[in-house]
Amino acid sequence: MTRLPRADAVRNRRLLLAAAADEFAEHGLGASVADIARRAGVGKGTVFRHFAAKDDLIAAILVDRMGDLSERGEQLLGAEDAGDALYEFLTAAAEQRRERDLSFLAEASESMPEVAGARDRLLKAIDALVARAAEQGAVRSDITSTDVLLLMCAPVYVAEAVPGAAPDLWRRYLAIIFDGLRPEAAHPLPADAPRL
Repeated sequence: MTRLPRADAVRNRRLLLAAAADEFAEHGLGASVADIARRAGVGKGTVFRHFAAKDDLIAAILVDRMGDLSERGEQLLGAEDAGDALYEFLTAAAEQRRERDLSFLAEASESMPEVAGARDRLLKAIDALVARAAEQGAVRSDITSTDVLLLMCAPVYVAEAVPGAAPDLWRRYLAIIFDGLRPEAAHPLPADAPRL
């Protein structure tokens, strides 16, 4: 019989992941475990009961974030309009990135199997969304899931380059990106999509 984790352990884990995400977003990889524990309102020992090392905490944050996006993508696979579903997925990805940029954490835990598994699940969801959108003629046939993965955070990065930009400027660039994915007036792409 599998024993379920206690409610306080589940709550503490959730608090730790949120606190760690905030600390890493503000202080980069140099964020200390003590500051993460303080921010979560728990002792340092609680951090290490949940995560044996800082790398495990980083991996858990990435798995959590990719899991949220994967789940959203999987839900959208049932949408009637595959183009709208892909656009909604890209919007959710950009909103997640805008809320908290943790893209730099990916390198820190690239070799961890749980991160690779979460990334595979996300790629599978994106692949299915792109395939459905292409079948319905909502995106050009030469667009790959890798293209979409690489474009997911682009609207926010572009908008952040503008000093004093309106908080929703990124939506303009997402619309431009999505229009570029559409087949109308598409020109041949100058290079093949990269392999990740």
